Amino acid sequence: MKKKNDDDDTLRLMLAYLCIATEAEASLERRVQILDRFDLSDTQIAKVCGAAPGSVRNARFNVRRRRK
Repeated sequence: MKKKNDDDDTLRLMLAYLCIATEAEASLERRVQILDRFDLSDTQIAKVCGAAPGSVRNARFNVRRRRK
C-alpha cells in the first residue's frame, strides 16, 4: 500500500517540475500558486522551487492574502 502512495507522490512531483519548467523566471509566489493545484506540501513545493519551506509558507500566505 505504501508503494502506491510513493508512486502517486513521485508522479505529482514530476508533473509539478514540468509545470514550473516554463515558469523559470516567475516569482516564488506565482510558482506556489501554480503548484498549490497539485495539493503538494510546503516541503514538496520547496524541493521543486529550490527554496526553503518557510519561504513557501510565506509565499502561500501572501497569495491567499491578495485573493481576499
